[in-house]
Amino acid sequence: MSISTTTSSHYLPVRDAWLARRTETILEPDLPIVDPHHHLWDRPDWLYMLADLLADTNSGHNIVGTVFVQCRSMHRASGPEAFKPVGETEFVNGVAAMSASGGYGPAKICAGIVGHADLRSGADTWAVLEAHIRAGGDRFKGIRHITAYDPDPALMNPAYAPPPRLMYDETFRKGFACLAPLKLSFDAWLYHPQIGDVTDLARAFPETAICLNHVGGPLGTGAYRGKRAEVFAEWSRSIRTLAACPNVSVKLGGMAMAINGWDFHTKAEPPSSAELAAAWKPYVETCIEAFGASRCMFESNFPVDKGSYGYVPFWNACKILAKDASAAEKTDLFSGTATRFYRLEL
Repeated sequence: MSISTTTSSHYLPVRDAWLARRTETILEPDLPIVDPHHHLWDRPDWLYMLADLLADTNSGHNIVGTVFVQCRSMHRASGPEAFKPVGETEFVNGVAAMSASGGYGPAKICAGIVGHADLRSGADTWAVLEAHIRAGGDRFKGIRHITAYDPDPALMNPAYAPPPRLMYDETFRKGFACLAPLKLSFDAWLYHPQIGDVTDLARAFPETAICLNHVGGPLGTGAYRGKRAEVFAEWSRSIRTLAACPNVSVKLGGMAMAINGWDFHTKAEPPSSAELAAAWKPYVETCIEAFGASRCMFESNFPVDKGSYGYVPFWNACKILAKDASAAEKTDLFSGTATRFYRLEL
């Protein structure tokens, strides 16, 4: 059972008893799904390890594979600072090996691994990336260096403190330049006012595959509270401009964090899939229209988003949102895009 009592302003506590109040029939239970964005961690106030993930992935939807994304989990306790995140890749590759044994079900858990390397190391990043590749083997697919920044301090995650305009930094870009030659991708996590930063980076490095996390982080709290229509207008313009970069894909999900400003977690009952689909429809439809299904992938962002809803309603909501898609488009949205982007072997 996942445990979360965290009081961080960025993370909503997971309440299993509350989530259990919502049960739904699985829609399209045979549809293969690759969940391209989840975490694993053992924190003093929050446990989400393989058993917890399996409890979610085995809850009814046909999850055939997953991708782990860095979350400061199991970093090395000693050694050079730049290499400490390699410990996370070592840990996750071990979990993936457990799954690959077949003893934990047919899904290939952590078939892809996205680790962290501090791109501000410039050209020295190359050695760190090689260490990740040695630790993760064929499962290591790329890195995420979080650049989420806003001048409103209430929106800053205390675990990360990136400066503004980090993606324009010359040393950061020297580190970024190491990715493509090593056939590695980049996961971009930032807030909606920064989407233009990704566009500039994608244009400067057209050979590097970039995945925009969480539809680009539309904000709904702090200085953005009560401005959802205004934020959506700015966000949608930025999304359409970014979509013109053919090396960029986007993850559809990750919209239930505290910073997004939805109030699902405040209700007596957890949200239904229909409620989730209605809330997210404008964002998902805009992304699919701009990028095409072949560059869009649904993502759970568990356990972070688990504070707002369960795994079953989440994927049911995605299926509701994709109900008018063609068979080929549906395949891309639920498994094809993720499999191609992360070069998965399933």
